[in-house]
Amino acid sequence: MKHLLMALLFPVALSAQKKDVVKLSHTNYTTYFSKSKKYPVRVEWWVTKARISCVKGTPRTDKFIPDPLLQDDTNLQKDYTASGFDRGHLAPAADFKCGTAQDMAETFYFSNMAPQYPGMNRGQWKSLEEHTRALAQQHDSVFVQAGCVGVRQHIARVAVPTHCWKIVEVRATKQVTSYVFENVALKTQSLTSHVVSKDSVMKLRK
Repeated sequence: MKHLLMALLFPVALSAQKKDVVKLSHTNYTTYFSKSKKYPVRVEWWVTKARISCVKGTPRTDKFIPDPLLQDDTNLQKDYTASGFDRGHLAPAADFKCGTAQDMAETFYFSNMAPQYPGMNRGQWKSLEEHTRALAQQHDSVFVQAGCVGVRQHIARVAVPTHCWKIVEVRATKQVTSYVFENVALKTQSLTSHVVSKDSVMKLRK
């Protein structure tokens, strides 16, 4: 009877776990948002030369708003206010600066944000964003996956991840480089110390 009960309950548990992460597709990126953690566990997008090489571009809105596809779970402005954490983009606004005003606005959805220490967000995380755009300028297009894992603490309803990761694949050369960053206050500019195997990132994501 015990084994029968476990067999009946196990699919339910798996189903509940899957329902926690919601896939949200937008114009230029797709985010997989955890409703329990209130941050994206994975975001996918292309960085292309055409999207970043315009002279003027679309101005940043800096208007962080709920994702209209998941309004209640991403209405998080109050949670971040005075928390000491940055609203860290997974898919950065600058990757779409040659797009429309709507393209830019979508990057400021809270479904694309995770609480990051300012040192990390403005240091090594920003350095990797700039490096990725340089690769796109050189090789035309780069496919990026990024996400966060773990719970260091909470700011109101939002979990602060312990680590953030990124996988950068250059389409022309098929070169894949994976990175893991501990979400800490220390600000560094070095990227090489954060390079790991893709398998390490895949295990971290599970």
